[in-house]
Amino acid sequence: METSCQILKIRNLTNKEGLLNVNKKFQDNGREFLPFVAEVPSPCAQDPLDNNGERTDCFLAGDSRSSEVLSLTTLHTIWLREHNRIAKALKKINNHWSAETVYQETRKIIGALHQIITLRDYVPKIIGSDAFDHYIGKYKAYNPLLDPTVSNVFSTAAFRFGHATVPPVLKRLDNMFEEKQNYSSVRLHEAFFSPWRLIKEGGLDPVIRGILVQPANVIDQDNLMTDELTEKLFVFNATGTFDLASLNLQRGRDHGLPGYNDWREFCGLHRLNTEGDLSTAISNANLIKKLLEIYKHPSNIDVWLGGLVEDILPRGRTGPLFACLIGKQMHALRDGDRFWWENEGIFTESQRSELAKHSLSRVMCDNSGVNEVPGDSFLLSQYPKDFISCDIISSMNLNVWKESNVQGMFHKR
Repeated sequence: METSCQILKIRNLTNKEGLLNVNKKFQDNGREFLPFVAEVPSPCAQDPLDNNGERTDCFLAGDSRSSEVLSLTTLHTIWLREHNRIAKALKKINNHWSAETVYQETRKIIGALHQIITLRDYVPKIIGSDAFDHYIGKYKAYNPLLDPTVSNVFSTAAFRFGHATVPPVLKRLDNMFEEKQNYSSVRLHEAFFSPWRLIKEGGLDPVIRGILVQPANVIDQDNLMTDELTEKLFVFNATGTFDLASLNLQRGRDHGLPGYNDWREFCGLHRLNTEGDLSTAISNANLIKKLLEIYKHPSNIDVWLGGLVEDILPRGRTGPLFACLIGKQMHALRDGDRFWWENEGIFTESQRSELAKHSLSRVMCDNSGVNEVPGDSFLLSQYPKDFISCDIISSMNLNVWKESNVQGMFHKR
C-alpha cells in the first residue's frame, strides 16, 4: 500500500492530465519506462560490459520491489502506461476536469481492473473452480461485518505458494516468439535487480512474449523450488546469496504462525496425526518419511511447507489447505470492501459493463508493441495457434465516463 509520501514521488504534478511520472532519460521504442529512484547511486546491478560507466539505477514505483526481477518490472511498467493512457483519454473526454480529478478517477479505474483480473481470471485457476465456488462464490453485496484485513497466514505462508511455481529461466522472445539472437533468455538470478537489461536489451516486448508462452513450474513434491531461488537469491544490503525456502520457513516462525494441523482444523479439514493420515493428503511416501524425520509429528510441520506439498486439487494449482486460506482471504477482500467495483454506487451500471470487458491481455496490447496475445493471458498458450490479434481483444469504452452521462456520480471539484 502506497503512503502519501510515495504517491507524491510517483505522480507528475506539473501537468493537467493526472499522470504518473515516467523516465526522463530512456524510452522503450517510444513508450515510457518507470522513472529512476531519486536516491542514487542505487543498489541495482549494472551492465558488466558497459565501459562508459553510465549507470542504470533502480526503477521507482509504488512498490519498492518493482526492480526485483525483469518480469515483475515489466508488469509494473505496463500498469504505469495503462494509468497514463486512461488518464489522457479521460482528460479529453472531460476537458474541464482538474488534474486531481483525472488522477483519482483513473486510479479508481485501475483499482477496479486489478480486482477484476485477480478475482475473475487468476484466482479460480489457482484454487480450482470447486474451491472458488465454495469459499468465494458470486458477488452479492458489500458486507460491513466482514474484515478485509490481509491475514498473517495468507501473506506469510499461503500466498507464497507461488515461489514454487517460478521457472528457472526468464524467456525473452522476438516478434515470431522465437529466442532473440541479440538478447537471449537469461537464468533467473541474472534478472534480479537488473533494470539495465530492459533499457539496453530490447525493452518490455521480448519479456511480455516470454511471459505469455512460458509455463509456470508445476509444484513437484520431489523438487519444490528452483535452485535459482534456493541457492542464488539476491537480497539488497546483504552479502552473498539466500535460500528463499529457508526465508519463508523462518518468516512463518518470526510471525508466530501456528502449525500445519492447526490451520487444517481452522479450514474444517481433518487433522493429520500419523503417517497414514499424511498419506491421505500427500501421495509421495518418500516425502512423508522426510517430513516425519525432520518434524517428528505432523503438527510440528510449518504451515507454508505443509500446505505447499499437499496434492494439487483438480483444475487448480494448490492443495486443499492453501485453497481454503487463499479462498477465505479473497472472499474477505471482496465482500468486506465497500469500494469493490461491483458494489452499488461505486460505478454506474454502464461503467461496470465496460470494465468487465477489459483483461490483462488488453492491457498488454494497449501498452506494448506486442500485437498478438492469448484471449486469456493466464492460460498456458502456444504460438501461433492460441494467439489472436489485439484488434479483436475486447476493450472498455471510456466514453461512459463522460460527466454528462454520469449524473450524480461526481462531486464538486
